[in-house]
Amino acid sequence: MKTVYLYSTAGCHLCDLAWDILAPLISNLPLRLEEVDIAESDELIERYGVRIPVLKFNDFEEELGWPFDTTQASIFLQKFSYE
Repeated sequence: MKTVYLYSTAGCHLCDLAWDILAPLISNLPLRLEEVDIAESDELIERYGVRIPVLKFNDFEEELGWPFDTTQASIFLQKFSYE
């Protein structure tokens, strides 16, 4: 089972909205969603600080940054979940 990472941080209301979009999608795919708090790393803050929430698979360069809707998230997850 592949893992998709959601880069976020505590108190981020956009990250909460992303969870609401992602939860039903993840339940229908062979994926595990893992949240990564960018506040724990200066490198992650520099990379994602103004872009969170961001979805990423470690195996691929492509990322899906906010804003995204259900359709965009579904396409992104399906595209990489079976590769």
